[in-house]
Amino acid sequence: MGTDRHISCCFTGHRNIPEQDMRQLESLLDDAVRARISQGYTVFCAGGAQGFDAMAAKAVIKYKKQDEKIRLHLYLPCQDQDKFWSRRAKSEYEKIKQAADSVFYISQVYDRYCMMRRNHAMVDDSSCCIGYCTRSDGGSARTLSYALDKGLTVINLAQII
Repeated sequence: MGTDRHISCCFTGHRNIPEQDMRQLESLLDDAVRARISQGYTVFCAGGAQGFDAMAAKAVIKYKKQDEKIRLHLYLPCQDQDKFWSRRAKSEYEKIKQAADSVFYISQVYDRYCMMRRNHAMVDDSSCCIGYCTRSDGGSARTLSYALDKGLTVINLAQII
């Protein structure tokens, strides 16, 4: 998408978050976003999935309401990513898309690699990556590893909980 990397931060994390971690994670995420803003970050990139992506997008939306310089860009793997989601999840997703400054689709339809390409695009357009990753395998782990390889500042909130 071509954002200014040094003022851009992306997110990656699990879709399923244990209930006992939810409140602390929301607080840590809010603190992390606020800290990036205080460091001059104004662009935030989220992947639009359920779970951590949605939490991150909502945290950024909160700060967008307070500061008109803050931008939320959604990098979505495909146009029908919400095809099998519940009505409630689809409604939340639509609200997030409406509040975003831009929506970028990696692919028109789902394919085996569209989520990986989405994750790489967010990392390539950022200088910081905030994540919630509790496992050493899977998409979030690979994205954090890719971010480290690309020289990004990486903050894994799961290591704090």
